[in-house]
Amino acid sequence: MGIILNQSFKNLVTTYAGFGIGAINTLFLFTYFLEQEYYGLVSFLLSAANLIWPFMAFGVHSTLVKFFSFYKTPGEKDRLLNLVLFLPLVVSAFLGIVGFMGYDFLLSYFSDSNTLVKPYIWLIFLIALAIAYFEVFFAWSKVHFRSVFGNVMKEVFHRICISLLLLAVYFEVLSVHWFIYGLAFVFVFRSLVMAIYAFNLYQPKINLLLPENLSSVLKYTSLILIAASVAMVLLDLDKVMIEYYLPIEQVAIYGIMVYIATVISVPQKAMHQITHPMTAAMLNLKDNQALGDLYKKSSINLLIVSGLIFVLIISNVQQLYEMIPEEYELSMLVVLLISLAKLYDNFLGNNNSILFNSDYYRIVLSIGVFLAVLAFLFNIIFIPLYGIEGAAIASFLAFGIYNTSKIYLVYTKFHLLPVVPKTWLVIAITTVFSIGFFFWEFPFHPLLNIALKSLLITVLFLILAYKLNFSPEIRNLIGKYLRIKSS
Repeated sequence: MGIILNQSFKNLVTTYAGFGIGAINTLFLFTYFLEQEYYGLVSFLLSAANLIWPFMAFGVHSTLVKFFSFYKTPGEKDRLLNLVLFLPLVVSAFLGIVGFMGYDFLLSYFSDSNTLVKPYIWLIFLIALAIAYFEVFFAWSKVHFRSVFGNVMKEVFHRICISLLLLAVYFEVLSVHWFIYGLAFVFVFRSLVMAIYAFNLYQPKINLLLPENLSSVLKYTSLILIAASVAMVLLDLDKVMIEYYLPIEQVAIYGIMVYIATVISVPQKAMHQITHPMTAAMLNLKDNQALGDLYKKSSINLLIVSGLIFVLIISNVQQLYEMIPEEYELSMLVVLLISLAKLYDNFLGNNNSILFNSDYYRIVLSIGVFLAVLAFLFNIIFIPLYGIEGAAIASFLAFGIYNTSKIYLVYTKFHLLPVVPKTWLVIAITTVFSIGFFFWEFPFHPLLNIALKSLLITVLFLILAYKLNFSPEIRNLIGKYLRIKSS
């Protein structure tokens, strides 16, 4: 776990730095510098782009991670890299033609809902294309076990740029109209920077030769396309459907609450950058013992870190709401449901990497497609009944069913479970801390209240994690940075 903890910790730091900047943007700069309807517009454009980019990437970013270690010679690797470089371009061109032909239909769709979106529809395609190629070049760096720079670009760079654009709006250097165009440019520029970095790591010889076992590669690519699409549907479908059923301002309100809960996902994202290629290599080598160890260790370590974050969010969310403009009527239920769904995601450890790099990815894809349809139906049912809280209920149910099915699938096919003896202890302490500190407040300003309560929770949680030895890796990490000698 040495290389995993080393790069995962660096990725964790950069990802949290990005989320910290994003939190300032989401909770304060957007809410105070943009009108609510334009904040909703930005949230919708990004969510719609997130739904589309997996189709443009066509799954090649995951295909590169799975098959790169399979090929042994530079020539064979070059063929694979050429395929992942040009296939998204062909697919995107096709989708662009389809979008151009159906442009009038899109305009008529938005004339029936939110007319504010109409002038910016084409930016959805541009942002999606930029994200697709960024993910390709990020995967390019990950297969060389260089994930830190890409993680900085993915989590930090664009958020700093958005902060600067929002400040430009506040000081009337930019209009809101040009802010939205600037936002799209940031994603394009980020993709170009990532491309330069990837080519500096390794520059393949450009040729028209296709990789060996092309049928297996294309079959996996096509199926992983479905998987990525399902994942993005489960993540962003609720925001897009809120835009259809409710005023666009509700997208902004819901987006704030989802962002707060999504902080729990950071440890998983950070560790995934390195465990994903390692899991693929273990499966290719059929090293089931190492795979089982990685599964359990990734699960308990992610559960510990994400459990602490869950407690911090639930304990402080009421004070956080007091610092946001009054017109943003936020819901505790939404944050709780989405936070529980994200906590469950972390409990899975490297489950996704096992499934999507194994021969059983077809089964989980079938389950995923069914769950995507189910999530769509859940949103249709619950949003008209309960508004944005209905969207949270739909997401919670969809993610709960989906994650449970993936745990069951890994158990039946690999005879592996993510549970270790300390799992239940971590869950119990997380529950006690969440309930106990939720009802305890200091009689100070909300910001000071959050700071004091967070410090107290973190110190107590880390002491228990160290003394009760939740995980050897976490215990050693705490001891290292606090210079405690292990006993």
